[in-house]
Amino acid sequence: MATTPAPPAAPPKPTWDPRGAEPPFPWVRPTIRIRLTLLYGGMFMIAGILLLSIIYLLAATALHSGNAPFKILSGQNVTVSSGSCQVPATGNAQEFNDAISRCMAQQRQHALDSLLTRSLMALVGLSVIAFAFGYAMAGRVLSPLGRITRTARRVAGTDLTRRIELDGPDDELKELADTFDDMLDRLERAFTAQQRFVANASHELRTPLAINRTLLEVHLSDPGAPVELHQLGKTLLATNERSEQLVEGLLLLARSENEIVDRKPVDLAEVASRAIDQARGEAQAKGVEIRGERALAVVQGNGVLLERIALNLVQNAVRYNVPQDGWVSVTTELKDGHAVLVVSNTGPVVPAYEIDNLFEPFRRLRTERTGSDKGVGLGLSIARSVARAHGGRIIAEPREGGGLVMRVTLPV
Repeated sequence: MATTPAPPAAPPKPTWDPRGAEPPFPWVRPTIRIRLTLLYGGMFMIAGILLLSIIYLLAATALHSGNAPFKILSGQNVTVSSGSCQVPATGNAQEFNDAISRCMAQQRQHALDSLLTRSLMALVGLSVIAFAFGYAMAGRVLSPLGRITRTARRVAGTDLTRRIELDGPDDELKELADTFDDMLDRLERAFTAQQRFVANASHELRTPLAINRTLLEVHLSDPGAPVELHQLGKTLLATNERSEQLVEGLLLLARSENEIVDRKPVDLAEVASRAIDQARGEAQAKGVEIRGERALAVVQGNGVLLERIALNLVQNAVRYNVPQDGWVSVTTELKDGHAVLVVSNTGPVVPAYEIDNLFEPFRRLRTERTGSDKGVGLGLSIARSVARAHGGRIIAEPREGGGLVMRVTLPV
């Protein structure tokens, strides 16, 4: 008779709580709420005690405690005087009592007016002192927030090595600072891993492509090679060159996503002139004239990456141009505290709704992703990433009559 297998035993429960142990009295934790409550509650109590003490002293002084409000001035014709009024003791008793009541009411009103005036003056003084003291104490209590904010601003400049390392009681601000430090640790590890990956990918991808190019060039240099093999070698060499451009563009795009830390003075006019020199041969082959005035425009940045912006824009302007009588205008200037590089060209009419698509990787205007000899589709993506890494921006606008106007704005 077959026996039913026993159910598997349940795994043992852990003997420790991964969430951490709760403190025995969580309400005793010196949180910001408790500290502010104790601080401002104590300040209010102290201010109230001071105010009551001052009011008591003022009232005691105003009412002249311990002294009779009236005194007899003469013997036969009695006259009652209280300092602010005098009541002659003539006539019947009713008139005398009415006069005394009026005098006491006048004396009481005078004391209350004096008390109210001095109390208001004391209240205003204490209010000013209390607000000044409260402002100073609140700034002292919330000073860790300023430290966190300053560290966050430095980190925004890609200085991921900074940490808050907040000291003090275990309250909400320290918990926030510790969480922020943990986040910075993870970000720094992620960026370090990205940079290491880019370096490794650069080596691993460039090496086989360089070997392929060398082998193809060696075979093409053989004069006894058949014509068909020679043509095939040229095709493969062009394909290999395209792959090298794609790898270089991808690696440059990955490096330019971060903000530039090591900045040096770079003249956009010189950068644009270098880009024009590199693209001049292709422009002459296509019959495209390059013109424009380039004024001095010095920015703080990376010269190699800024030259890549200008070269990509000039090459695109040359390649996407009209077949005859085409031109490319390259100008630089300083305007409103910014350095501006403008590259405009003649060319086909570009609809305004397709402008944003031009900056996407591997996107071209009404062309396929493959089979084009005008590049790999990363030029404008790289230009936008490099501009953002320098704290600037790039804007494309359709030119009236065809072509584009590319405007790069960088802070000086």
